[in-house]
Formats: sequence, structure tokens, C-alpha cells
Amino acid sequence: MIKSLMTTLHDLYEGHGDRAHRFRYGLLFFDLVTVIFVIVTSFLAPSRFTEIIDAVVGAVILLDFSARLAISRSRLRFLAHPTTIADIVAIASFLLPVAGEGFGFLRILRTLRLLRTYQLLTRLRADFRFFRRNEEVLTAAINLLVFLFVMTGLIYVTQQKDNPDIGNYADALYFTVTTLTTTGFGDITLSGTGGRMLSVAVMIVGVTLFLRLAQVLFRPTKVRYRCPECGLLLHDSDAVHCKHCGEPLAIETEGTI
Repeated sequence: MIKSLMTTLHDLYEGHGDRAHRFRYGLLFFDLVTVIFVIVTSFLAPSRFTEIIDAVVGAVILLDFSARLAISRSRLRFLAHPTTIADIVAIASFLLPVAGEGFGFLRILRTLRLLRTYQLLTRLRADFRFFRRNEEVLTAAINLLVFLFVMTGLIYVTQQKDNPDIGNYADALYFTVTTLTTTGFGDITLSGTGGRMLSVAVMIVGVTLFLRLAQVLFRPTKVRYRCPECGLLLHDSDAVHCKHCGEPLAIETEGTI
């Protein structure tokens, strides 16, 4: 019985058949819906309905986590992986608040579930040409999105009790976006030394990610040009030789005729 179950789990999570692909895309769809649920409910007050959904989502994540742990070749390495740690935190954030509002602060930690979008992107990139062709843009956008919501969650959970300017998640998001874009209206500020350090982190890391996304959108570091010798598609925008085979390239750049 146990052996049969393990075989089935291996086939679903690591197999290459149609059933395995459908199962994994089902998990990816669940991850995507969960991320949207996390973002939407972060703006809403807790209710009995959302607590029930929390429990269902937490139970599904726990089952998925247990299955992947059971078939893992190295459980220690699996448990040390960043997405695994994010899953453990997410399970606690979905299940423990149901036991009482004493654990309600954990809800904000479920923003770490956004780390699962990297696995979603990896899977889609492997299966669809669109995601491979726009890999830089999508990766930069996801980096910015994950930083934005994780940092917003961190600001909310550390400032909500002591800072009258941060009354809800929307206030924290507003502060993060205005700081990230260097708008800085000044109507919301973070209190204490810790708050100032968070502001510095948003400005330094966030602006860097924002500029990186803008650079990728308007001046990509790689261009698509098929090498006539080896077929390599992505090259530096100023490349004159293929890095893979050394073949001379004739990539059109600004100023060429």
C-alpha cells in the first residue's frame, strides 16, 4: 500500500506522462490562485468565511508539502530550500490564525508564498516559447513584485501596532510604493530606528529592482539574434562574436546603417 502510494507520488511529481503534466499544472494553477488570494485578502478584515478558506488552502499546502518531502531524495536539502521554508511559514500563517486571533499576526507572513511564483515561471518557461522569449522581463517583474509585497508585509507587521500612520495593509503598500518610486509625499513615515532602516532597504533595494525592470523593458541587455553557425539565440547587445562558437555576428544596433 505505502509502496504503491510512493510510486504514484513519484509519477505525479517527477514523471513525464500526460497525467503528471496535468497534475503539476494543477498545482501551478493552485499556487497562482493562492498568490492572488493572499494579495486580495491582505486588504480585507478577517472574517469567518476567509478563515474557512484559509484552513482549506493551508491543508492543501500541507498535503503538497508532505508529498514532496516523502519522495525527496535528500530530505535535509529539501527542508533547507528557500521555497520549502516559505511553504512551512505559509502553512503556519494559513492554519494557526484559525485557532484564534492571538496568531492573527502570522497572516502577513503568507506573502512569502509569492516565492512560489519563481517555480511557476520556471515551469512555464520550459513549456512555452513566449515565456522563454520574455524571460528577462518576466524575471525582473516578478523580482519587483515579490520584493514589493514581502517588504509591504514586513512594514505592516512591524509598524501596525505602534505607528498611527500604518493602520492597514493598504497604508503599508502605499508607503512602500511611494518610497520605491522616490515620490516620497511625506504623509506616512516609519517610526523608530527599525522603521528608518526598513525605509533605507526599500529605497536601496527597491529602486535598484525598479531601475532593473525599466532597463530590461526599454534597453535589454540581451538581444535575439540567431548565430548562423551554432544557432545560439541570445547575445549581448554589443557582441561582435558568438560566445558559444566564436562566429562573427552582425547584430543591428543604434547608429548602424
